[in-house]
Amino acid sequence: MITLAKEDYEKILAHAEKELPNEACGLIAGEKNGNDKIIKKVYLLTNIDHSNEHFSLDPKEQLAAVKDMRANGIVPLGNWHSHPESPSRPSEEDKRLAYDSSASYMILSLMDREAPVLNSFKISGSDAEKEELVIG
Repeated sequence: MITLAKEDYEKILAHAEKELPNEACGLIAGEKNGNDKIIKKVYLLTNIDHSNEHFSLDPKEQLAAVKDMRANGIVPLGNWHSHPESPSRPSEEDKRLAYDSSASYMILSLMDREAPVLNSFKISGSDAEKEELVIG
């Protein structure tokens, strides 16, 4: 299970809406408790691809985020990105680029602007398994 505070969900949503029509992206960090992950901080990063179909994290911002995590005693838990025009599930490219099978990959679909959908996945090779996500 992975837990995300409502205000952090709203932060992700606002950033994703601001970046439209492009994908938005960032990192998530926090604490691990057995199989449970508690997100303590969400990082909003720049999609240097400026694309609505894929993303690349800004390396300088990514490094700054990792330094911030270390300074705050939290660990990297994974990343998040938006799908402006497709469902909240990993694309073939998302699966191909998923380098860490222990990470959580959160995908926010803005296909239906009135009802955004956020899901979290574990990805291993071509397999993507939905994680239980609690927002609150």
